[in-house]
Amino acid sequence: MKKGRLGAFFLSLALCAGHTALSLSADSVTVRVGIANASSDVGFFIADRKGYFRQEGIDVTFTAFDSAAKMVAPLGLGRLDVGAGSPSAGLYNAVARGIAIKIVADKGSTPPGYGFQPLLVRKDLVDSGRYKSLKDLKGMKIAGSAPGSASTSTLNEALKQGGLKYADVERVFMGFPQHVVALQNKAVDAAMTTEPSATRAVQSGAAVRVMGDDQIYPNHQLAVVLYSGDFAKRRPEVARRFMRAYLKGVRDYNNALKDGRIAGPNAGEIITILTQSTAIKDPGVFRSIRAQGCNPDGRVDEPSLRHDLEFFKSEKLIEGRVEVADVIDHSFVDWALKELGPYKPAVAQH
Repeated sequence: MKKGRLGAFFLSLALCAGHTALSLSADSVTVRVGIANASSDVGFFIADRKGYFRQEGIDVTFTAFDSAAKMVAPLGLGRLDVGAGSPSAGLYNAVARGIAIKIVADKGSTPPGYGFQPLLVRKDLVDSGRYKSLKDLKGMKIAGSAPGSASTSTLNEALKQGGLKYADVERVFMGFPQHVVALQNKAVDAAMTTEPSATRAVQSGAAVRVMGDDQIYPNHQLAVVLYSGDFAKRRPEVARRFMRAYLKGVRDYNNALKDGRIAGPNAGEIITILTQSTAIKDPGVFRSIRAQGCNPDGRVDEPSLRHDLEFFKSEKLIEGRVEVADVIDHSFVDWALKELGPYKPAVAQH
């Protein structure tokens, strides 16, 4: 082939390749996802890093929030498609006002052995004897993520076990990573802190893990996946494909679990994804954390949600009439399960 023709040939190939890439890009759709900067975001991270979203023709963009409560407004306005975090009183109030947001899948729960949002108490208070049992929480300043979040219901259960009322403690709300600094600086006395921040606080010597939330409130639906009404109604096919990809990620995560830790057959792969996707780059932290439970078939624990809603109502945090049934939509999980089938744990290779 002559030099001029050879150049034209390669130019033609380049143009064809460029046209194909543009076509693929034009066919993909963007889904905007709010995350809580917690280890329970791992299902999204896996689906992203392993290409499950791309296989569905989806490009995801992640935006971090201090809590799911702060995602409610952008979800309601259609500025976020998917939210991820604690089901809050703010969510129920938004639905009561007619804003279409739905809980569509599990993101984090506390079956026995999987207490991923423990109660921490400052180490100096434990060492001095100021804290010996749950009744000693009285009068303490306790950090949480947001008013009316699911973790406030966890704390209420802990206080009840200590013979206390919710009003017997002072609440301070901030992002989970800030809990570590607040405990180190003695700005708070205790915290309900999710992983990996909980393990970082303990490893720093600032706090002691006094009780797992799986002991305080077993099978608590502590974190969920939310869809905006705009996303669910205007792009239902994309919403279904998103769920299929997400559940693939969740199933890979479940295959990495063993005895409440990320220690299963594919633990190394999942820990690498977590170090790539979060601010914590030390794999040892993720090997040390208590992992969250996450239903590999996606469905949420409705009795737990009903219990929390009653607590929010008792605290006069709910404005208007709303029930859990008004907020849940399992249709996307149901569609994904028809495509994927029920979860089957991976068998370890020897």
